[in-house]
Amino acid sequence: MKRIFSAALSTLAVLGMAATAMAADIAVKGSTTVQPVMQKAAESFMAKHKSVSISISASGSGDGAKALIDGSTPLAMLSREMKETEIKQAKEKGVTPKQITIAYDCITPIVNTANPVKNLTMDQLKAIYTGKITDWKDLGGNAGKIVVISRDSSSGTFEYWNEHVLKKERVFPGALMQASNGAVAQTVAKNKYAIGYVGLAYAKAPGLRDVTVNGIPGSVENTLNGTYPVSRGLYLYTNGEPTGDVAQLVNYILSDAGQKIVSQVDYVPLKATKGDAKKGKKK
Repeated sequence: MKRIFSAALSTLAVLGMAATAMAADIAVKGSTTVQPVMQKAAESFMAKHKSVSISISASGSGDGAKALIDGSTPLAMLSREMKETEIKQAKEKGVTPKQITIAYDCITPIVNTANPVKNLTMDQLKAIYTGKITDWKDLGGNAGKIVVISRDSSSGTFEYWNEHVLKKERVFPGALMQASNGAVAQTVAKNKYAIGYVGLAYAKAPGLRDVTVNGIPGSVENTLNGTYPVSRGLYLYTNGEPTGDVAQLVNYILSDAGQKIVSQVDYVPLKATKGDAKKGKKK
């Protein structure tokens, strides 16, 4: 009996180890802008695929690219395209980056709700972020020194903003650099003199008001029709064609259910419906 019991325990142990080995772990790394889509999609995906465990680490697009290159993630989140230098580094390590567009976004300037300024031009934004305009009274607001909040240099949002708004001029040295969209939003919400910029999904947080750019609000409709001046794609990158559970996760995000999640977190689906566009309009 003892031998039978021991054998049964051994069998159970082997089965337990086999079940653990069969469970897939997907570590997703990169952009804080893409994170809201990935977080919600991962939760929904895992609810349907009990054997798959997905962990998400968001610290910037640059970190996502590095993680793909060094093999520490099979799925990198980027809010910009991979740079030529990153692609070269990847290929030197035998990695073939494949870009997958999962959504669109617009980068939205935000101010504290106590700030009366409702619109800024591209030229004014550039002047603020390069330190040429330093007081809100020069922009039609209440007198007070502008507190400039920016993303850090590892951020895809920073790089896109730097290229399209600052025209690659140096950001104001006194700007407070933040590691995530959430940190930018929290900092601006606590300071009535602050200005920041975030992905559309973060622009509606408490204490914030998004500012129109050249009189055009950031919205689903204006992103899709090309009128909003600071719009971009949101990407996932894999090493070659995705396979297995990673491929299933990517396909889920691109499916109707996944694209519905994109809309739910206030980004722009690849094929937005009239309802999506209406939802994105500013009232």
